[in-house]
Amino acid sequence: MTLAERLQRSWWQRRPDGLARLLQPLSWLYGRLAERQRARQQPERIGPVVVVVGNLIVGGAGKTPTVIALVQALRSAGWTPGVISRGYGRRDDMVTAVSADSRAADVGDEPLLIHLRTRVPVVVGRDRVAAARQLCAAHPAVDLLLSDDGLQHHRLARNVEVLVFDERGIGNGLLLPAGPLRQPLPARLPPQSLVLYNAESATTPLPGWNSRRRLTGAVALEAWWRGDAAAPEALSALRGRTVWAAAGMAAPERFFTMLQAQALSLRRLPLPDHHAFDTLPWPADAQDVVVTEKDAVKLDPARCGGSRVWVVTLDLTLPPAFIAALHELLPVRPS
Repeated sequence: MTLAERLQRSWWQRRPDGLARLLQPLSWLYGRLAERQRARQQPERIGPVVVVVGNLIVGGAGKTPTVIALVQALRSAGWTPGVISRGYGRRDDMVTAVSADSRAADVGDEPLLIHLRTRVPVVVGRDRVAAARQLCAAHPAVDLLLSDDGLQHHRLARNVEVLVFDERGIGNGLLLPAGPLRQPLPARLPPQSLVLYNAESATTPLPGWNSRRRLTGAVALEAWWRGDAAAPEALSALRGRTVWAAAGMAAPERFFTMLQAQALSLRRLPLPDHHAFDTLPWPADAQDVVVTEKDAVKLDPARCGGSRVWVVTLDLTLPPAFIAALHELLPVRPS
């Protein structure tokens, strides 16, 4: 077991183990430095309303499908949204607009997926304020910005924060590096904040709502790139075959479990989050391979040889009560 794997196992225990206690002094130092940095940052207001979507833990908790669902809900309510994001894993930190022909290596896999799924303006950059300014200058009709994974970027003033948790909750409850937390869990929900659980039940003491995740179907990789919709029938047709399932995400077992619920016979290929797919992880003679959309943005159909690669799509349904609570926190939309 590598050190990284040992740390991960320690983080997601219900209580701190010996390794976590050994690292806890570093967590105290991390917390003090993070608080000092936050105190030095003066929030800057940008013209549009800003809704930050983030989580307290490292790694994913379902932020990307949450952002996509929020774009759809807010657009239905009459807002004109745009998205800013750091673009984790890309080659540089420059402010860059995302387009349909962008490469994931240049803009990040999640921002590219958000743009392809929603077609709203997306700009990436380590400097969230600069990214917001560039997006607003290029798209003056945008009246609401969703800041993807922006919870710890305090230079950008926000109107609402959406805290996202999954079934892992806060793990052992400690800050990095002894635990998975990037900032402490608050004793009570801060003002102008909402909690969304991408899980069947609440996984922290904070009050919130539970979203519903479901696989909506499958579509061949080349057809997905053309913009074709996934179909439930294509996913059902994979039953009775041996299917290789590849997932480069923070919690790949979540994807595998959902596939198994569809009665698929799987050979699991768990991969690191934001896996680059420079080489194909499945054997050359694999006949059927299923991947997530986050992985599909890094796969060229021409590279897949004789394997049939299927993109399995996932949709997240936001509870109506959550959407209503969000609208109550937002300012009146300009007419």
